[in-house]
Amino acid sequence: MLKTDFAPVDLEGLRAKLGEPEAPTKQKITNFLDENCFAFLAHSPFCTLATSDAEGNMDNSPRGDYPGFVRALDSRTVVIPDRLGNKLADSFENILQNPHVGLLCFVPGMIETLRINGTAYITDDPGLLAMLEQDHVVPQLATVIRTEEVFLHCGRALLRAGLWDADMQDLAAEVPSSGQIWASMSGWDSEVGDVIDGAMDDAYRRLY
Repeated sequence: MLKTDFAPVDLEGLRAKLGEPEAPTKQKITNFLDENCFAFLAHSPFCTLATSDAEGNMDNSPRGDYPGFVRALDSRTVVIPDRLGNKLADSFENILQNPHVGLLCFVPGMIETLRINGTAYITDDPGLLAMLEQDHVVPQLATVIRTEEVFLHCGRALLRAGLWDADMQDLAAEVPSSGQIWASMSGWDSEVGDVIDGAMDDAYRRLY
């Protein structure tokens, strides 16, 4: 049997292995967005939103839309509109229990990412939602984040992954379809997966 129980490392052991971060690494961390961060967000069509509930159970959810959908209202405030989704509302429910969140924002072709950590709340303020209208659709809710940590994360991870390399797109052909994965995890037959794939293709075409 494959071993799955390993000796943990404490903080002292961690620093013994890694050492301390260099001064420039710490100096780049601020609590606000500057004009360069504004430009980054204005060109970002995708981010992930990390949340946790009152017990610390984590969730990390993708968010995507036209570039600039994560909007900076000022140097300490960003807002994310809620777009059509699966209605599980995991992130919303977590934020209601624990306001601490983390954003990781991407710009296609750029290896660095923008990290934003802060506290969040959910709003249905009509004035704000009207500002977030897209394709003649006004969102029902939005997430407002007050920034506490902001910094540009180095590009080593994306470089190692080759995330923006064209030939990396070929990997998708080697992965089971989303319908097959959905059916398998739901305990359904593979034939149901084919039906799901067709239904999802139709739904995506209607949306886009």
